[in-house]
Amino acid sequence: MTSLSAELDEYLEWLTIEKGRSRATIEAYRRDLTALIAWARDQGHAITEVSEEELERHYNEARLSRSPSTVARAVASARGFFAYLVDEGYALSDPTARLKGGRRGRTLPKPLGEAEIVQLLDSLPAASPFDLRDRALLELLYGTGARVSEVVNLDLSDLDFEEELILLTGKGNKQRLVPIGASLNRALREYLGPGGRPSQLPSKRTTKVFLNARSGVLTRQGIDLVIHKRALMVGIDRHRISAHVFRHSCATHMLAHGADIRVVQELLGHASIATTQLYTAVSVTTLQREYQHAHPRAHD
Repeated sequence: MTSLSAELDEYLEWLTIEKGRSRATIEAYRRDLTALIAWARDQGHAITEVSEEELERHYNEARLSRSPSTVARAVASARGFFAYLVDEGYALSDPTARLKGGRRGRTLPKPLGEAEIVQLLDSLPAASPFDLRDRALLELLYGTGARVSEVVNLDLSDLDFEEELILLTGKGNKQRLVPIGASLNRALREYLGPGGRPSQLPSKRTTKVFLNARSGVLTRQGIDLVIHKRALMVGIDRHRISAHVFRHSCATHMLAHGADIRVVQELLGHASIATTQLYTAVSVTTLQREYQHAHPRAHD
């Protein structure tokens, strides 16, 4: 009986190089497939020997204690791995060919209201380099809809103030240009000026835009702390807000103000317009609510 650990490493390396999958995706696949291989071993045989019926029973049991999206991802991981094993000659057949992953639960985004965003951004003082950093950070998240990973990796060379553009590097190292709006432009210039970012660099040197208190790169966790701290100052529940909520809010508010859905798709870096269409559902919900409230013939 083989553990297929080497084949798993080969598969994940193939996903990284050939498919350009992100580090987070690779780690999720590694967890899913390592658990699947261990489950097969507990059943007394190698993963390449499991039957379609055994796998279906395994995932049905998983649905009793795990979320639909988690099970759907695990099934997708298994399908990709078995297809690779068959293509490479490590397995004779694919027991996942007719396996159903189940529908992923797709919940509507819950953006902040425009008034809440304005209140939060306008509440930020300018008394310290960290005030200027936090203002620029939140303006960037809302102004561009950038993913938090894109913000963490943002480099000074990615900012083009002359053309008023920012180069973001997203999933699979795909790059896109997003505009710098007026409020974001001011916030970034103030942060990058003498009283902001330069004063955070007493010893270390880095070209990343956002820095922490130790002059290192501001991490994903650090960004979460900034958001929660600033939200608390204006009375916004920290459970309602995150970097991703700023992304949701950016898209939803643009669509509500008449932006073309394909423009929003390009701004957010969505591979499929179906993902962007989730935000239109929020806009339609808002429209229906306002219509019911305001139109004189909306009621019986």
